[in-house]
Amino acid sequence: MIYLFIFLGLISLSYLILIFLTSPAGRIHPDRNLLDRAFIAHRGLHDAANGVPENSLFSFQRAIENKLPIEIDIHLTKDDQVVVFHDDNAERMCGDPRKIEEMTLDEIKELKLLNTGENIPTLRECLDLVRGKVFLLIEFKVCGNNAEKLCEKANDLLREYNGKYLIQSFYPQVLYWYRKNQKKVCRGQLSAKFENGSLSKKLLGLQLFNFIGRPDFISFKHKDHKSPMFRFAVWQGGKPIGWTFRSQEAFDQDSNSFEGWIFEGFSPKN
Repeated sequence: MIYLFIFLGLISLSYLILIFLTSPAGRIHPDRNLLDRAFIAHRGLHDAANGVPENSLFSFQRAIENKLPIEIDIHLTKDDQVVVFHDDNAERMCGDPRKIEEMTLDEIKELKLLNTGENIPTLRECLDLVRGKVFLLIEFKVCGNNAEKLCEKANDLLREYNGKYLIQSFYPQVLYWYRKNQKKVCRGQLSAKFENGSLSKKLLGLQLFNFIGRPDFISFKHKDHKSPMFRFAVWQGGKPIGWTFRSQEAFDQDSNSFEGWIFEGFSPKN
């Protein structure tokens, strides 16, 4: 009988540890309401076929005109400037293989997005354009150990911004920085199953680093909505946002599992 009690005790302890590791923030941040049934334009309302590159001022202006909140990505340059760009390097968007963190802002401004007249914008240029007309969902892209500096430099700009914004990242250290230094900012943990990824990515997909950042919401890859950890996170109160819907068919199939939707390449109909 004693072995049964030990076994049950170990099971209970394991469950409590899992709860501790995976629990989201123990608060309901008021800005979470911005995400309720929100259609969020992924990297702006871009259309490469018609000369509107992703994460360009043109794509942001189109989103504003359509009253759509905007998801953007930010990197830190070699000279510690914050720019709006998704990839680690400029090969896909600009035909230049250099990493964003290896270039100065002057070098980055010489590049053109997809052979258009659009440059890679700075975060300041983005904020000056948007001016609170729609809310921003800002993804922090970390390179090496620059998470803290990226947060500091972005915060220098964002604390002067009068519009609404939320932050998110795959990197728990970004959420930890905001949890420690800017508690008033609503923070989200990006997540995917990472079936073929490294051990750290798989642990991230299992939400086992949530204890570091205690996210207010969790942005899940929409195809992962049937996974046990997705359902567990929602059960614990993690507000689920789905990314990235790229067709009406995908939206019709998976959207009901989420409370807000990040999309691109089509006009979703609910």
